[in-house]
Amino acid sequence: MKAFFKSFFASLLALIVAGGLAFVLFIGFVAALGSSGKPTVPSKAVLVFDLGTNLMDAERDPEPSEAISEVMGGGGSHSQSLPTVIETLDRAAADSHITGLYLTGNLQGAGPAQLRELREAIQRFKAKKPVLAYNMGWTKRDLYLTAGASTLFINPFGNMEVNGLASEPMFFGEAFKKYGIEVQVTRVGKYKSAVEPFILDRMSDANREQIQKLLEDIWGEWKDTVAKDRKKTPADLQTIADEKGLVDADEAKSLGLVDRVAPYDEVLTELKKLGGKQAKDKDFPQISLATYAGIPGGGRTGKARIAVVVAEGEIVDGEGKGAQVGGERLSRELRQLRLDDRVKAVVLRVNSPGGSASASELIQREVVLTKKVKPVVISMGHLAASGGYWISTYGDRIFAEPTTITGSIGVFGLLPNVKKLANEHGITWDSIQTAKLANPMTLTRPKTDLELARIQGLVDHIYDQFLTKVADSRKLKKDAVHEIAQGRVWSGQEAVKLGLVDELGGLEAALKHAAKMAKVENDFYVAGPDKEPDAFKELLKSLGKDKSRRLTKAGPVEALADSFHLQLERLSALNDPKGIYTRLPFDLELK
Repeated sequence: MKAFFKSFFASLLALIVAGGLAFVLFIGFVAALGSSGKPTVPSKAVLVFDLGTNLMDAERDPEPSEAISEVMGGGGSHSQSLPTVIETLDRAAADSHITGLYLTGNLQGAGPAQLRELREAIQRFKAKKPVLAYNMGWTKRDLYLTAGASTLFINPFGNMEVNGLASEPMFFGEAFKKYGIEVQVTRVGKYKSAVEPFILDRMSDANREQIQKLLEDIWGEWKDTVAKDRKKTPADLQTIADEKGLVDADEAKSLGLVDRVAPYDEVLTELKKLGGKQAKDKDFPQISLATYAGIPGGGRTGKARIAVVVAEGEIVDGEGKGAQVGGERLSRELRQLRLDDRVKAVVLRVNSPGGSASASELIQREVVLTKKVKPVVISMGHLAASGGYWISTYGDRIFAEPTTITGSIGVFGLLPNVKKLANEHGITWDSIQTAKLANPMTLTRPKTDLELARIQGLVDHIYDQFLTKVADSRKLKKDAVHEIAQGRVWSGQEAVKLGLVDELGGLEAALKHAAKMAKVENDFYVAGPDKEPDAFKELLKSLGKDKSRRLTKAGPVEALADSFHLQLERLSALNDPKGIYTRLPFDLELK
């Protein structure tokens, strides 16, 4: 026995010593990271913007698992804040150390509205300094950004997408039936198609109609913009899309879609010239956009504070996690800003398809209360639909891009049960109730007619509240709102015509209007809500950041797997306590 305890305590001591040593080494590693010198801008540097990134409206701290995965070499999602990227481009355009901008890589995650804001920043840069863009091949979204470059290159082996837009929703209706999962729905609005993937095997006629119109609006804006940059007509681009779709490098040059067909070594020679170097030099002076963004300087330096709050992702009940908008968290941030006398106005940036009706109402209430004491201006990004519109409608002024996806004023309830699936595997339930409506949200059986009727009544009531709120906030007649509601999705340009949006413009336009309302036009700076520092998250954030890595483009099999995973994430976000949602159609993804 003595030998056992002696061996046990020796092992325990060894573990403690090893753990302590590992901790010391870890702290030393972190300290080494923090002690590295601050980056500087080389003379005559070219600003390099690798487009291979996820553009988001807000900085998002990595989840612990994501950061650790990156540290261990497991990849992860490299993302950048769109406002930061735009501010960095504007600052670099005025920096005498920067001689030009080099664009390369393929964008991974940005909607049409976000691309428009980024493109405008690139064009502002081009008005002062050259912009060179090179890639093996250009996708539609990349071409939208780079078509107006001073010189647009393509590799001789590359190709270019000019093939229109498509949306390809995934449907689970038949699979659910096969595996014994039944889904009952309650909804209001013939266009409220968020439930369709779970009960059908194809789009309804109403859903097909609204998505077709939306795609045509976005495609029209793409054609108009690229045609102007490349000195073509929208009709020219439509012909290429209908007859060719994918063009090789030489075709792209002959059609006037690029300026030069060249391998990278020839592009490198041009970059050397831009940086004041000769062809024989090994490289050109450069600095990445991500590194340049981290160098202090620039930005507004006024006295008055305009706060920007970002609502990006699914709206969920509670705090939310990762890329979600937690109703309690966001309403708390708005309340903090409302009570802060230093904050003269609030800009709420919305990039959300909606979600929980209860959480949306919680956020909207804080918008209304904040509006009573200081201006609240809404800036719509890629998505501001359904619950995303719910939280926007009471803003003093609403800005959207022409290609913003908004509207979708409708409500639905999703009521699944696994009775058949469970029974087929020998699993059963029994029940005791003291009232007929004691357990309406159970997953163990279909809802009774009475339960369905009561839930439908709640859905109808919330839809009526939605209509009333929009009519009140937008100064419209309720019947008129009902005509343009019914869950229908609209583009930003159509939403302006309908009175759902006040003006076309991006975040910068919203900031200027907020400053004007607060009477601080020429004396303001921009900041988000104050946050409690989290040392652990900051550590993970610093460890997980890889500013030079480019995302690898997913192949078709990986893309399909990602699509399944995305559907599961969206299902997990359905946590409304009443089971009632104001959300955009699940599969409105543009290709």
